[in-house]
Amino acid sequence: MPRPLIVAIDGPAGAGKSTVSKILARRLDFTLVDTGAIYRCVALKARRQGIALDDDARLETLLHGVKVSFRVEEDVNHVFLEGEDVSDEIRTPENSLAASQVSSRPVVRNHLLELQRRLALSATHGAILEGRDIGTVVFPDADVKVFLFANPEIRARRRFEELFQKGTEKPIDQVLDEQNRRDREDSQREVAPLKPAADAVQMDSTELPLSEVVQRIEDLVLSRRRA
Repeated sequence: MPRPLIVAIDGPAGAGKSTVSKILARRLDFTLVDTGAIYRCVALKARRQGIALDDDARLETLLHGVKVSFRVEEDVNHVFLEGEDVSDEIRTPENSLAASQVSSRPVVRNHLLELQRRLALSATHGAILEGRDIGTVVFPDADVKVFLFANPEIRARRRFEELFQKGTEKPIDQVLDEQNRRDREDSQREVAPLKPAADAVQMDSTELPLSEVVQRIEDLVLSRRRA
């Protein structure tokens, strides 16, 4: 069986990866693998069990029992942790910061690497993976690589609006501070830091409408598929 076409979309929080990936997956009939959600599930389970986020021994034990799955319902990519829909809970600011911490642990990344690859390679037509190290670590041989970024203030505003719609009101300055902290942790960690792959197409979504970002990436995918 030939390998499905793999699309890697990397970038910092708030760049638009999740929204763009979801739309692309629907338009192309590709499987969507939200790798960031997998790390968020590990962080959530660790927090629930009172495991320190730097306790590698207990994290390794926890990882052997982690079961994450996805299901798209009415254009929403629901995330399930051992059968429980945790789509909202894993995206709280507190869990987001925790996810950044656990993702810096080699024991966590090594264990989840195989899961991410397995989910993508089992796709029928193709797979879109969004995260922070897809094009550099998870699939360095991805068929299409995109690094999506945007102005930090714009990204913070998008996150502020997202939280507001979910009923969480937080000062925009606090949202920006938390975002900057996560950016530093993600880009400065020793293991799989956030950075564009050398052969990735870098795309600034600061002023681009969503439709144009989606269209540009879709054109890249279709061009690669024809080739």
